[in-house]
Amino acid sequence: MKTLFPIGRPKSSTAAKPVTATLMGSESGDETFDTLFEGNLKFLQSRTGYRFSLDAVLLATFLAVRGEEKIADLGSGNGVIPLILAYLNPSISVTGLEFQVAMAERSRRNVRLNGFDKRVLITHGDVRAIRKIAPPESFDAVVCNPPYRLPGSGRISPNPEKRIARHECEGSLSDFIAAGAYLLPVKGRMALIYLAARSIDLFDTMRRAGIEPKRMRMVHSFAEAEASLVLVEGVKGGRSGVKVHSPLVVYAQGKQYTTEIEAMLTGSREGYWTKGSD
Repeated sequence: MKTLFPIGRPKSSTAAKPVTATLMGSESGDETFDTLFEGNLKFLQSRTGYRFSLDAVLLATFLAVRGEEKIADLGSGNGVIPLILAYLNPSISVTGLEFQVAMAERSRRNVRLNGFDKRVLITHGDVRAIRKIAPPESFDAVVCNPPYRLPGSGRISPNPEKRIARHECEGSLSDFIAAGAYLLPVKGRMALIYLAARSIDLFDTMRRAGIEPKRMRMVHSFAEAEASLVLVEGVKGGRSGVKVHSPLVVYAQGKQYTTEIEAMLTGSREGYWTKGSD
């Protein structure tokens, strides 16, 4: 048994304490074996490199999926978000784009491990070269959990998987959003999770790329804490006006997950906030 899920990859005043979920699995060699959704999703992860956090679950459950859609995930890491999306939405197909060769290969192994070969495709590539990777307007929706930190800010990890995932050293926020805008038709949607402290940077970059923020939700470690993260969904070519949903609180008293977070982590379709419900 082991624990996972810090809130956010970088350290901050509201995100430094780990948010833990009990995962079952075994460990061998340079990788660990972990599960989500009561064992229904399985993942191999680097023991010492990048490991996914609660952010991935929050983003995958925030996107408003509509029927038989084609969805792209930019910066897929170990393939966690594409697999969560495919598990929760049986009618969609997902393509994950990952810059790091080893992580893209691990993502492919995770896809095969879960039997999603027919609906999830992992592609190795750079968001900065998106025009060489996919045709324009080829997806209905895009999700992205981009690096949160500027290249020279904070502690830089010596581990390349962690460094590239946390810092904008192989693609900036504007690179990821520009790639999303390229992949989407007018009225296509892009959903992201980002540091609450950099919300203005996020909104401004989205609007400059022609993606208008339409829905947002702040994430708080505790009800009385400042927001640590923000979830945003924008529409390409959308009109101005954003719907601000109720705050998402991770912990109840005693560092127990709130009912909503517990429902997300078990893969339940009931018990947590649904898109546009408030």
